Amino acid sequence: MEPLANRLRPTSLNQFIGQEHLVGHARNATHSVAGGKACKGNSAGPLRVAIEQKHLFSFILWGPPGVGKTTLAQIYAKAIGANFFILSAVSAGKDDIRKILEETGELLGPRVLFLDEIHRFNKSQQDFLLPYVESGRLTLIGATTENPSFEVIPALLSRCRVFVLEDLNEKDLKIILKRTKIIMDKESIDWLISMSGGDARQMLAMVENTQSLYGKITIDNLTQTLQSKFLRYDRAGEEHYNTISAFIKSMRASQPDAALYYMSRMIASGEDPVFIARRMVVFASEDVGNAQPTALVVANAVFEAVTKIGLPECGINLAQGVIYLCRAPKDRSAYDGFMSAMKDAKDLGNLPIPLHLRNAPTKLMKNLGYGKGYEMYDSNDYLPAKLKGKKYLK
Repeated sequence: MEPLANRLRPTSLNQFIGQEHLVGHARNATHSVAGGKACKGNSAGPLRVAIEQKHLFSFILWGPPGVGKTTLAQIYAKAIGANFFILSAVSAGKDDIRKILEETGELLGPRVLFLDEIHRFNKSQQDFLLPYVESGRLTLIGATTENPSFEVIPALLSRCRVFVLEDLNEKDLKIILKRTKIIMDKESIDWLISMSGGDARQMLAMVENTQSLYGKITIDNLTQTLQSKFLRYDRAGEEHYNTISAFIKSMRASQPDAALYYMSRMIASGEDPVFIARRMVVFASEDVGNAQPTALVVANAVFEAVTKIGLPECGINLAQGVIYLCRAPKDRSAYDGFMSAMKDAKDLGNLPIPLHLRNAPTKLMKNLGYGKGYEMYDSNDYLPAKLKGKKYLK
């Protein structure tokens, strides 16, 4: 069965809930402009005006999850009679865009591409998209939870208007819950709204899952459902750190099967592949180290490939690198030595450097004994007096 959120998805502005500053009527509209600024006025919201006037242009919807980005894109495309194509930047690549451009069939209206999570497209992929947006062969609607100023290349961003979406408020969420026609008490409604964080999709998923599991919506049932939720992943949340921890520890334990699984789980959940590659570069020095120095070369090559190719193909590069790092011998002496030396540097401050190691560019410094007695390839301890005999490399 189709998810509850999809069954309740509005198909027109009259059904749409929230984002009054973008789609509100003239009496209570607030204009949203690029950069996130807003100014109140008596005219209708800019997206409502664009939809009602069938104005064709590219734009980016920037806002948190579950606030209506996909729905607004669908309503807009339907209103202007466009051929609507949906791609996720997490899994799509250049070939998917080519297929849309080569599509013929019975295309009567403009091609509108809704690119979800546009911030996942790397520079090369965005550069590929740019000329088609410039020429008008594609009208782009990008959706992102990240600041487009940082994630979208300037040339592409300059050809799109940015609309900022806000979390749904309590009133909006209550209306959406009422549309489910599922009986629930006030305490359950308040709990759902509180736990949703303004995300209608997450809220409806909790309702649907609880109804399916227990047949009745109560706070106890909702709590049990949330605890058993299958896949939760937030790049700034606990599950993010749990998964990357499991990934690193699997490579450290030389378990390629487990490492591949956690790597794939991160990618499937929307993690930035560059983040994964960056952690692999660190791992190559931290855990493999000089036991196999070429590990750092391989990890850097994987990082370079990921930044150039992007998803989905760069997943293969990541997998190759993960297997290599898993199978490599391990040596943490560089990491342990660095941590130990750093602790002494912070705790003990600027210990006096032995005179024979000091630079002596002037006569005065030489007279003070700077550089005196220095010999190349000397076997004497060069550490400050307080650290004589200390071993960082073990």
